[in-house]
Amino acid sequence: MKFELPKLPYTLHKLEPVISERTMSFHYGKHHQMYVNNLNNLIVGTEFENADLEIIVKQSNGAIFNNAAQVWNHNFYFLTFTPKKGTAPNEKLAKAIDQTFGSLDKFKDEFEKAAVSIFGSGWAWLVSDDAGKLSIEKESNAGNPITRGLNPLLTFDVWEHAYYLDYQNRRADQMKALWDIVDWNEVSKRY
Repeated sequence: MKFELPKLPYTLHKLEPVISERTMSFHYGKHHQMYVNNLNNLIVGTEFENADLEIIVKQSNGAIFNNAAQVWNHNFYFLTFTPKKGTAPNEKLAKAIDQTFGSLDKFKDEFEKAAVSIFGSGWAWLVSDDAGKLSIEKESNAGNPITRGLNPLLTFDVWEHAYYLDYQNRRADQMKALWDIVDWNEVSKRY
């Protein structure tokens, strides 16, 4: 199976000022594309040559896992955003967030703290388990919660290439800004 970058539902400049067109062109157009290219090259002649992306993430290791997980993570990340302001979690997800974290604002605070506290590069995730219980998970490098049977709902990328051109060393500033472009309609569909 040959993998490709997902088509974005917005143009690269539409997430400004939260994520600049310049960052999008590097992050989506170069970093994400590199993971896709690497994965396509690495799986040739392996048991994963015709597997879907989720199977590869769940069953591979080493370089194949790192590139497959980064393709999956980035696909998920970029398809979570919208230039439309003011979306909100649907009633079911909002209720679960309130029950687990106390309120949407408290959840956002906890999620930002988790993202900022990741040492080095990685991902902060809002996930649910099989019973629908929500939690915040932190993953280093290419880590992905589907490898532990969790259902990802939302992720923030804390690799430097995700924010450095726009925010330099101010990871926390981008984590706070990202809420302006989260497509809660998309996140709610995943719950």
